[in-house]
Amino acid sequence: MPKLKTHRGAAKRFKATGTGKLKRNSAYRRHKLGKKSAKRKRNLRQAPLVSARDQERMQKLLPYA
Repeated sequence: MPKLKTHRGAAKRFKATGTGKLKRNSAYRRHKLGKKSAKRKRNLRQAPLVSARDQERMQKLLPYA
């Protein structure tokens, strides 16, 4: 079986944790930050995990992650 190609766009947006789960960046952190509270912006800094259902789909894009 040939080697599988990694989807380069997905590889730049997702990182694998030590246990194999995928981290992603938070949305709503690019602009219009003046109206958001400090607590909300602080929580957006943390990278959430990809949901379990989406994780299955990402395995096709990131076969070696």
